[in-house]
Amino acid sequence: MSIFDKLLFKTSKGKANVTAAAVIVAAGSSNRMGGENKLLCDLMGTPVIVHTLLSFEACPLIDEIVIVSRDEDIVEFSHLISEFEITKVSKVVKGGNSRTESVLSGLTEVRPGTRLVAIHDGARPLIMPELIEKAILCASEFSAAAPAVMLKDTIKEASGDVILRTVPRETLRAVQTPQVFDLDLIKAAISQSLREGRILTDDCQAVEYLNVPIHLIEGSYENIKITTPEDLSAAEAFLRAREE
Repeated sequence: MSIFDKLLFKTSKGKANVTAAAVIVAAGSSNRMGGENKLLCDLMGTPVIVHTLLSFEACPLIDEIVIVSRDEDIVEFSHLISEFEITKVSKVVKGGNSRTESVLSGLTEVRPGTRLVAIHDGARPLIMPELIEKAILCASEFSAAAPAVMLKDTIKEASGDVILRTVPRETLRAVQTPQVFDLDLIKAAISQSLREGRILTDDCQAVEYLNVPIHLIEGSYENIKITTPEDLSAAEAFLRAREE
């Protein structure tokens, strides 16, 4: 059974009349990977970006995938899409000078008539189709949704190497992707943030500036982002555990 077949086997058949496009953000510089493109790194025999794409391919609520890439990776990504027979990818487009610009580049390429869009970091290869579904269904009701997990560590506010205080973690969450929004809402929010020169660390932040509530669903501690070589080792351990 292929990777894709295993993922598809675990998903539901989808919910009538609820679908979304996916914008996969894959235009980062990979500075903390020593210059190697983390999305093309091998993860148990398959490039990181392919794991990500196969999960969205297997989600029955996703009807289109737009990849936002560095210009120099467009050809390689296109080859991988063909090699792994990923049929939902409609376009691979060039990203911008910042993540926010890249997201807007992807949003503008989504098919006309799309209502919901799921924005996901290409470097989160362990996302499961079930979690994508949950985020989409939540956004279909509330217009904005994101997965998040409780923090495990005690959080300190510090100045340099000196602790200032302990931050209560009961109200804190680590937010993940995919973050799912009404397309018109997120396009307006991202466009406004770009006009006002805001530096965003995720897409929810743009919507927060519009004072639109974002509903959280339970994320997964396995839904890690590949940033350093150590993250690849952790991702491999999670994948091996799933196989067992």
